[in-house]
Amino acid sequence: MIKPRLNIVDLSEVEPNTRRGGDLRAMLTPTTVGSTSGFMGVAIVQPGDRIAEHYHPYSEEFVYVVCGQLEVDLDGDPHPLRPEQGIMIPAHMRHRFRNVGNVEARIVFHLGPLAPSPPLGHVDTEETDSVPVAAEGAHAGAGRTAERGEVRS
Repeated sequence: MIKPRLNIVDLSEVEPNTRRGGDLRAMLTPTTVGSTSGFMGVAIVQPGDRIAEHYHPYSEEFVYVVCGQLEVDLDGDPHPLRPEQGIMIPAHMRHRFRNVGNVEARIVFHLGPLAPSPPLGHVDTEETDSVPVAAEGAHAGAGRTAERGEVRS
């Protein structure tokens, strides 16, 4: 069993994950702090960039917009997201974040509960410009798509 521990994690200490678009950093995870109910991170999305569409079969995703203007597509329907707004995305709902503004956008996300195993936590539903759907999962530490035969590195 993972034992929770006090650990302050600085954004600069977390490797950027850009495989799905944007710059995703899973900060407070079972690996970094011993969390058992979910994990939290930050996504940084440059103007015109996006986080590719995906869904989480076991987790709800809670999102808070810190800065920037985003649109989130929920099962294909666009919804504007502005600073100081939050949204809860239910498990199994396809979603994609797009920066539609002229400045960097930052969001804080939390997923919970954790999937039974990391490979089951994230399912990609579209390709990015540089990475096919079968590549590694977007949320570092959240797992990868087992249905596509991926393995955890």
